[in-house]
Amino acid sequence: MSSGNPTSKMLAANSLKQIFTQENRPAMGVWQMLPGANISRILARSGADWVMVDCEHGNIDDAAMHEAVPAIAALGVSPIVRIPDLQPSMVKRALDSGAHGILAPLIRTVEDVKNLVTAAKFPPEGKRGFGSPIAMQNFNPMPTFTEYLQQANESLLTMVQIETQEALDCVEEIAPLVDVIFIGPFDLGNNIGHPIIEGKMDPELDEAIERILKAAVTAGKKCGIFCTGGEQAKQYADKGFHMISVATDYTLLGAAMADSLSIARGQGKQDKPASY
Repeated sequence: MSSGNPTSKMLAANSLKQIFTQENRPAMGVWQMLPGANISRILARSGADWVMVDCEHGNIDDAAMHEAVPAIAALGVSPIVRIPDLQPSMVKRALDSGAHGILAPLIRTVEDVKNLVTAAKFPPEGKRGFGSPIAMQNFNPMPTFTEYLQQANESLLTMVQIETQEALDCVEEIAPLVDVIFIGPFDLGNNIGHPIIEGKMDPELDEAIERILKAAVTAGKKCGIFCTGGEQAKQYADKGFHMISVATDYTLLGAAMADSLSIARGQGKQDKPASY
């Protein structure tokens, strides 16, 4: 169900989608793996355009997700939820929490993607159930119950991760079906037989990443990628990626603490290979 209104409340409130459609720059974000609304607020105040609430590999359960999403949205930043798997119930819970979009991991087939889109859209475009009174509060200006129903399909972002050989093989068919195709380099490398070891990426993995970006651009869609730090993020921004994860809370917290202790001991910053 679509409002047919390009200036709808929900479109205006989805800051990530606004960057995609109105601004000529990549959207930089961060990954939340640790639970707690205060962590969500710290990440949202960092200058990020979006925060990924990681319910797949992060220590984020359903209750923690429902705390993180409003904390992020209240600061004018788009909360995106990476769901644990492709079950329609996971899609519904994430969107009903008020997320501005979802990211689905380990896609393998075109059928996987079609089923995901069906779960994420209200009828007649999909089969999402309607009933959560929670979602509306995470958009400003806040839509009414009816406005949410009318505007959600066109305003919320559906994203899939290309990180398997099967998905790579049909990425040109997948790209037109969603808003964003997002690259998980570590799993992609593992699944195509070229894992990232001590931060080193083989040429075959670089070629796969280039193929995915090309598929997105050709389809008129956005392409995102997970990076291990600011320097790598800048490199992919210069290559034309539209959505870039710069850091995770867990990794950055550990690195910052280790660096501070090392400097205090007169040893300087630690030299560490790129890691998740």
